[in-house]
Amino acid sequence: MTDRDFAFGKSNYIWIGISIVLIIVGFVLMSGGKSHDGVSFNPQIFSNQRIVVAPIVTMAGFLLMVFGILKGGKNHTQNDDAKE
Repeated sequence: MTDRDFAFGKSNYIWIGISIVLIIVGFVLMSGGKSHDGVSFNPQIFSNQRIVVAPIVTMAGFLLMVFGILKGGKNHTQNDDAKE
């Protein structure tokens, strides 16, 4: 076992990084729509961006995260007997 023996390959880390960016973008799209005086109602909380687009982007990020984790990374073809 070497110092650079990671659990995932380079492509796994790229997919995980893309999914983290998607999740952050989804949560940013969900934010906003607060009232300006703290009392009145702001109908912007029911915009299509906040109730349709943002959850779809966020769920896509989470599904991509699962894909990035489960995707076959490095191929370890060495047997335990060959290491001795």
